[in-house]
Amino acid sequence: MRSSVPIPGNPWPHDMVLSVEDNPKALIDMLWVREAWGLQPDGDDLPPLLADQSVREHSESVDVSKRALWQSAWPSVWAACVDHAGRVSTEDLFTRLHQTANGSAERAELLRELLGPDWRDRFGDEAFDERYRAWTTGNFEALFRGHRRPLDEDPERVSLASLVPAWEAGLTRVVTVPCAGTHSRKIGPHTLLVTAETRENPERYAEALDGFR
Repeated sequence: MRSSVPIPGNPWPHDMVLSVEDNPKALIDMLWVREAWGLQPDGDDLPPLLADQSVREHSESVDVSKRALWQSAWPSVWAACVDHAGRVSTEDLFTRLHQTANGSAERAELLRELLGPDWRDRFGDEAFDERYRAWTTGNFEALFRGHRRPLDEDPERVSLASLVPAWEAGLTRVVTVPCAGTHSRKIGPHTLLVTAETRENPERYAEALDGFR
């Protein structure tokens, strides 16, 4: 939301624009793969487990060599996906995309730049079985229900006192992942990654926003 002039009585700065990405597909796919196949990757500052325990409760095994390969690769693929999620797409990129011809190599490259890396780039579709399709449908429905609330109950409105200084420090985008507990990271000059549980908890969300400096 944005206004060209201040609105009397509205605490939201008239020129403050913030986007919230609560369905980052590449990141959610990575989280699902980790738990659906029982991977236990090592790495610094990896996200906590999914809040929905049903994924790991119905995890399946994969042959030893493939499991070792997937588990070893997971942290680096996750890091690449997070790095892309931390970038804010520019209007110039969309303009260039619309100016390219369908099926051209230039358009393919621009689409790649826009969409970023994902698990399928390295390993194809093998990991995504019927369990994945059922779970993503349920996850989408849960997101839809979460969007149906009054404006004044929106997490950004509730935590506005902490949001404004974060915006003044450069924050323009919040990316959420459906993980349990508290986890927040500044993943770019303008982007904050938090768990959905953090964003829904005013105290935790305020702490995460306060850390964006």
